[in-house]
Amino acid sequence: MAHQNPTGTPATSTPSGLPGAPGTTGDAGTTPRLIADRYVETYADLDPAAALMMGIRPGSDLLPDFSPEGCGARAAAARDTLAELDALVPETAVADLPDVERRAARLLRERLGSDLDRDEAGEETVALAPLMTPVQRVRMMLDLTPRGDAEEWAVLARRLRRMPASLDGYRRTLAAGLDGGRAAAPRQAEAVADQLTEALDNRWYHSLVAEADALPGGGPSVALRADLAEAADLAASAATGLRDYLRAKYLPAVAGVPDGVGEERYLLGARRWTGADLDLDDAYAYGWEEYRRLRAEMIEAAGAVLPGADPASAMEYLNRHGRAVEGVEEMRVWLQEFMDRAIADLHGTHFDLPEPVRRVESMIAPFGSAAAPYYTAPSLDFSRPGRTWLPTMGETRFPLWSLVSTWYHEGVPGHHLQLAQWTYLADRLSRYQTGLGKVSASTEGWALYAERLADELGLLTDPGDRLGYLSEQMLRAMRVIIDIGMHTGRRIPVDVPQPGPGGPELNPGDAWTPELAHAFVSAYSGMEPRYITSEITRYLGVPGQAISYKLGERAWLAGRDAARAAHAARGAEFDLKAWHTAALSLGSLGLDDLADELAPLP
Repeated sequence: MAHQNPTGTPATSTPSGLPGAPGTTGDAGTTPRLIADRYVETYADLDPAAALMMGIRPGSDLLPDFSPEGCGARAAAARDTLAELDALVPETAVADLPDVERRAARLLRERLGSDLDRDEAGEETVALAPLMTPVQRVRMMLDLTPRGDAEEWAVLARRLRRMPASLDGYRRTLAAGLDGGRAAAPRQAEAVADQLTEALDNRWYHSLVAEADALPGGGPSVALRADLAEAADLAASAATGLRDYLRAKYLPAVAGVPDGVGEERYLLGARRWTGADLDLDDAYAYGWEEYRRLRAEMIEAAGAVLPGADPASAMEYLNRHGRAVEGVEEMRVWLQEFMDRAIADLHGTHFDLPEPVRRVESMIAPFGSAAAPYYTAPSLDFSRPGRTWLPTMGETRFPLWSLVSTWYHEGVPGHHLQLAQWTYLADRLSRYQTGLGKVSASTEGWALYAERLADELGLLTDPGDRLGYLSEQMLRAMRVIIDIGMHTGRRIPVDVPQPGPGGPELNPGDAWTPELAHAFVSAYSGMEPRYITSEITRYLGVPGQAISYKLGERAWLAGRDAARAAHAARGAEFDLKAWHTAALSLGSLGLDDLADELAPLP
């Protein structure tokens, strides 16, 4: 479903000052980048979580308004901004703009159009999943709230006190969805209720404020510490209320709702995460193509770890007997040192890293997080650095074979290098292109490309580390298959290579179920069963997000191949470092634009 011009009439003129664009309508000097940045300011007022991530509302104690009214206000802002962009430059004239304005205009139009399509379909009323939905956004905000001087601790106290209103608004939106016949699947409600329970059982809200007692000099005043303790009680009570609502009222109301969302809703989700109107048959076939390629490579790599072993056996051997780190803090330190070495090795050789980009922090994820590692970008002024986060899932021993490639993905040259570089270039691009307008296929695709680059550069010399890399690549290929399959009903094709011993039977024509998907992933991933369960629940709760990694990597590789071929055609040497620098300076792009923009780079 494409979003139409909200004015109802075609926009036909644009202001002077836009080279190649006709007409003189609008404020002199207005450009797509300026419109995009004004939207960032508007949106930051409407969504404090976005403001906190970008670091543009220091001292704010707000939480997002997840109520129907809050959702409506954000949709209205998107409609107004899209109308302003349409009045400035029609879609047919965007190609005539300077490159930086053209990219900004295309991204803003596509992103806002996708947001409005989802709003019209009522997707906010079913935003219930263990990743990227309101419960996790509130937890992230509390975790990222600065906790240094007395005023920052007071901000945290006020933010904790706002949790009841914020979560009540979210509950009203979920209830409005039920009233309108829109419901999330029981699996999602159960997962979020379990996350809340884990946070409550571990007194996570209270642990935040307990940090104040350990500060040198006693930390905040006695009165402020009492205020913090009371605020933590209110926050925990709000979390308990939402958890109880999900279990006592929401779950009975959604009994029987299927896990898969169907093709129409899936295409909305896929566009949200990829910035493209996908051909799902092509994407599904590509997932199987990559499965076949990676399966053969994994069998070979497993033999290098343990002669004669299949991938599942080799990974089990590595879990038991491979290199490992004992202790949660010891693991955090190891990951920090790993990223510091990667920066030292890659800077000046394969990348040019500005000084602020050379700082990244390793963190342990809070209780109640999803099972997967993740990254948070630096604030615009770099006062808060980029951070990688490792969920421990209660473990204290950490095999390294499965983490090395993952931290090339999360840290350098993956998420941190790309997103911190965008932050560094925010004034040259726009804050929308470098922050609010991020497209998962561009960012996750780059991070997966970064894993492959690490392999290409010979950084995965340990056989276990290389099997871990291939396992991560295989997981992303399987995600394309099972995400599309579970949500849209696509079946297993003929002539599919079977998993090894202990794996499931892949019978042509069979439909994908969560149970089959679990067994399929288990055969090649080496992940613990509860982690796989968390992964499958995540795919079902955020339709289309899981496919953005592999499809994004495909676009990055296609762009690099095209650039290399263009250099060869004119007899020029291809400089990979220069291409990386140019590619990482483009800002966010959707898949409909990414490969084309990458191809002509120097």
